[in-house]
Amino acid sequence: MELPWLGEHCSERTCKQLDFLPLKCDACGEVFCKDHIRYDDHKCSSAYKKNVQVPVCPLCQTPIPVQKGEIPDVVVGAHIDKDCKYNPAQQKQKIFTNRCLQPGCKRKEMMQVICEQCGGGFCIKHRHPLDHDCRGSSQPISKA
Repeated sequence: MELPWLGEHCSERTCKQLDFLPLKCDACGEVFCKDHIRYDDHKCSSAYKKNVQVPVCPLCQTPIPVQKGEIPDVVVGAHIDKDCKYNPAQQKQKIFTNRCLQPGCKRKEMMQVICEQCGGGFCIKHRHPLDHDCRGSSQPISKA
């Protein structure tokens, strides 16, 4: 061995492999090889400090706080039963709700198109005063 001072031995008692690129656990501070760096692989006693996950409600997408020792699935289930703000009717809201006032036209628009002269709401096809026989202003409407 040419460079005996390089690398460190894995801290896992069953491994003790000499690793030239050792990895330091961010929770317990010990050095491990690539096979034992995960918290579960070396049974890290300090994993609770770093391995914190906050479950999110699958319905309302709200993060649900979980206390130490609680099972996340049970806490999320309780949230769904009691506090969840999910409204299935809100998912199916119609977008095209502004109906055209032109007689015989059944088109609906996503945004309301208001005629500047008569103030009526029309579809894109009937939005111009000449297209809906506007009677809102006494000014002559140009035919151009």
